[in-house]
Amino acid sequence: MKRWWLFVPLLVFFVMSVFLLRGLGRDPNAMPSALIDKPVPAFELAILGGDSAANQSVFLGEPSLLNVWATWCASCRAEHPFFNKLSSEGVRVIGLNYKDDPNAALRWLERLGNPYALSVMDLDGRLGMDLGVFGAPETYVVDSRGIIRAKHVGVLDETVWQEELLPLWRQIQQDQVKK
Repeated sequence: MKRWWLFVPLLVFFVMSVFLLRGLGRDPNAMPSALIDKPVPAFELAILGGDSAANQSVFLGEPSLLNVWATWCASCRAEHPFFNKLSSEGVRVIGLNYKDDPNAALRWLERLGNPYALSVMDLDGRLGMDLGVFGAPETYVVDSRGIIRAKHVGVLDETVWQEELLPLWRQIQQDQVKK
C-alpha cells in the first residue's frame, strides 16, 4: 500500500501528455485579437502622399481590408501583387504604412502599384499598438460599420484569401445588401 507514490511519475507523464497533445492541434500562426467584433480604434493620421488626414470613419459604408505594410518588410513585398489583384477585382483595401519612411513608401507604390484606396502613415506605431499589431504584414477584415471581423498575421495570398477570408468577406457583403 505504501508504494502508491511510485505511480506519481506516471500520473505526471499522463498530465503533461494531455497538454502537449492539445497544443499539437493548434495553429502556431494564429494570433488572437482582442479587437474581433469591436470597432477599429479611433485615430487621426495623415494620408500618405496627401495633405489631409483620415480617421476611423474611412471604414464606414463599405467593407474593407486594412493592410499593415512597410517598405522594410520583405513579406509585404511578397504579398503586394496579390493586393493589387484584389484591388483590381473591387476589394477595397486601406493601407496602414507602419513605422516607415513616407518617401520610401511613395516610391514603393509608384514602382509596384498602389492597391490602396488610401494609406495612412502610422509613423510612431500608435495605431498599430492600438490594433495589437505584432509586425508587418497583418491584415484585418473590417465590415461596413467599422467593426473588425477577422485578423490575419503574415502574408495574404490566394490560398489564405480563398480558404480563410473570402467566405467571411462574402458574408459581410451579403449582410450589407440585406440592410
